[in-house]
Amino acid sequence: MKTRILSSVAAIALTATAAAAGNYTPPPADPVIAPITPVGPDWTGFYFGVQGGFIDVDTNTPPIGGDGGIFGITAGYDYDIGRAVLGIGLDYDWTDITLLPGAPGGAIGVAVIPPTPPLKLESVFRIKLKSGIEFGNGLGYLTGGYALADTNLLGDEDGWYLGLGYEHLVGTSFSIGGEVLYHEFDNYANTPVDVDATTFQIRGAYRF
Repeated sequence: MKTRILSSVAAIALTATAAAAGNYTPPPADPVIAPITPVGPDWTGFYFGVQGGFIDVDTNTPPIGGDGGIFGITAGYDYDIGRAVLGIGLDYDWTDITLLPGAPGGAIGVAVIPPTPPLKLESVFRIKLKSGIEFGNGLGYLTGGYALADTNLLGDEDGWYLGLGYEHLVGTSFSIGGEVLYHEFDNYANTPVDVDATTFQIRGAYRF
């Protein structure tokens, strides 16, 4: 009798264990976190382009000064860090602005005074640093650095510049934009003349 009771209890226990094993639900798996895809274009890489616009030159010694067209080439490298973009570049612009008219010359008595050619600004060279923030396919940035102005009569002079710019990426390898830059060249060619120049330029660049 005891043996039959023990056998029945064992059978019930085995049945309950089998039923429990059949209804076992494994714990949920850990969620898979997808990698974050950067938003917006990647500005990292080299670029080369052309630019053109307007330059206005003033001095502390009127009537020296003038304005006119300016055009040139630009090249550099940008590095994209999330939404921030850092860069370094070079500009070389040509211009032909008359800063001071020449004198025709003449004669005073027996003395002959030769004509004086006009003073002209011929070029502006820049070494540029850039720091910007992305806005969709656009990039707004601050820029500044070294500038070198060259004239036909007084030679060249070192200076500095600061400015603002904006670029918009068209497709994956071309950008268009514009810059406003303010330059200063103090004591030009060791004279008391201080020169400041403001440029407004539109630019297009191929990126690779």
